[in-house]
Amino acid sequence: MAAIPLISQMPGVADLWQPTSAVAQNVNKKSALQLRLNAEKQIVAQDQQGKQTKVWQPLKGQAVVQPGDVLRYTLTGENTSDRPIKNVTINQPIPQGMVYVMKSITAPDDTKITYSVDGGRSFTENPTVQVRLPNGQVETRPAPASAYTHLQFKLPELGAKTTLKATYKTQVR
Repeated sequence: MAAIPLISQMPGVADLWQPTSAVAQNVNKKSALQLRLNAEKQIVAQDQQGKQTKVWQPLKGQAVVQPGDVLRYTLTGENTSDRPIKNVTINQPIPQGMVYVMKSITAPDDTKITYSVDGGRSFTENPTVQVRLPNGQVETRPAPASAYTHLQFKLPELGAKTTLKATYKTQVR
């Protein structure tokens, strides 16, 4: 089983953005799983006919983002070995100052996606939060996007010399 937490230095804030991409750090230094995380900013423009188009601009160097900007993260995992890796688990924090865009994940079909609302201590497919109602009662409700702190990708197997690619979006608070 391979559990790989990603080191995220990508808060989406201009002064803190340095690399073109964040290179994930493997728990096992000899791991055959090489991880890479890239970010792009959504640019909304109009074409010559006045139709709105959306394009993705890679974030580089001192990237500038504003509240409301949407960022797309691409997580790439490559099995560089000649053997499959079983039970791959990748935890990815939602950068500070960002809100996960609900249902924005694209991943291979056999990937189980779970979410954390408690700083990555626990993961579930449908996170909930306790809400105190005006009458004092406490009710369990689906967690809002602003409560999500981590995403988790679980793959039963990553084949030899195979690459996995997953994307998700966040929005600057």
